[in-house]
Amino acid sequence: MDQDIIGLIPAGGKATRISPLPCSKELFPLGLYPTSDGGLRPKAVATYLLEDMRAGGADKAFIVIRQGKWDIPAYYGDGAMLNMHIGYLLMNVPYGPPYTLDQAYPFVQNSIIVMGFPDILITPRDAFKDIVSELKSTSADVVLGLFPTEFPHKWDPVDLATDGRIVKVEIKPTQTSLKYVWAIAAWSPAFTQFMHEYLEHRRPEFETGNAREIIFSDIMQAAIDNGLHVRGVLFEDGSCLDVGTPNDLQKALQTLYSV
Repeated sequence: MDQDIIGLIPAGGKATRISPLPCSKELFPLGLYPTSDGGLRPKAVATYLLEDMRAGGADKAFIVIRQGKWDIPAYYGDGAMLNMHIGYLLMNVPYGPPYTLDQAYPFVQNSIIVMGFPDILITPRDAFKDIVSELKSTSADVVLGLFPTEFPHKWDPVDLATDGRIVKVEIKPTQTSLKYVWAIAAWSPAFTQFMHEYLEHRRPEFETGNAREIIFSDIMQAAIDNGLHVRGVLFEDGSCLDVGTPNDLQKALQTLYSV
């Protein structure tokens, strides 16, 4: 029997880079979608990620929000509009996105996870399908979707070996020779367990105020350092666009609304 594939989406951020907004940034209208009566309606930016996860085999997803972002569950409801089952969890501590997603640990620890960021648009739209396939066929612990970018210093570029393994993740380097950055991920229950235990081990540092916020690339590098099998799938002709920044938001608007 195939394992469930569940989408995880961190939605606890405050959108400081593009604030103020009249809604949660995950619901910022970006593009249009057709209605059953032949009309058009604004499309929330996070819908792209949910659609991509659904195409990758996830018919369930958890969105982890913070207090006050009630417009997200009000908009997506139970997920029927996307032919998915969507649940919502509240973030517990402000120690970084991995802690946000770890709220889902009791519900997803035995499932394959697909994870993406609701303010990042990717192509191809079926990229999750490819990284899940790689995860299953290689028995990897984590597979990252890798994309070319002109500005690797704004992302977290990876060092991809010729055998498909990722040997290093650089975190927003000021200079780098690496060309590809990661924007989506799929992982096994083994990585879910590793992340949960790693975060529990690091928690006292935050409680005493002696640690910076942890990001996902920290977890990925820790997994590599501890011998987990981390691979990459390169989408050479693909793209990733962070619409949580003013410049990329402008690019997305120009692309989606140009007719």
